[in-house]
Amino acid sequence: MQKLLYLFLIVALISCEKNETNDILPFANVDVTLNLNLPQYQNLQIPTEWVYIEKGANRGLQGIIIQSTGLTPPYKAYERACPNNDCTTPMVFDGSLKMKCPCDNSEYSIIDGAPQTAGNSHFAREYKVNQINPSTLIITNN
Repeated sequence: MQKLLYLFLIVALISCEKNETNDILPFANVDVTLNLNLPQYQNLQIPTEWVYIEKGANRGLQGIIIQSTGLTPPYKAYERACPNNDCTTPMVFDGSLKMKCPCDNSEYSIIDGAPQTAGNSHFAREYKVNQINPSTLIITNN
């Protein structure tokens, strides 16, 4: 019985989600609830589609890019602020596999936020996406 308890504790510790960032961006509170039935978010009901959430209170530094992956996890959300420099223009996403910083043309993977440009070591900041029900998403950094 004791071995089973130890095994359970090890699995629980390994599976805990980390909330670490690997970027030079300052902290910004994120707490956004999306109703996927609203016209501006309906595209998120289609796998591989995406939307921008414009910056504002509790919406990150430069806003958020959210994509419906069609996989597990079903949604990915990233900060639009460029993670490697102080760029005043938000990252853009063209629906491919990369997000791009317009000020230095650096690129980041939409899959895991990894830098795709040589010399960059910081990842795009990813936010947590919780699907409460089929039509409600909550995006946070807590």
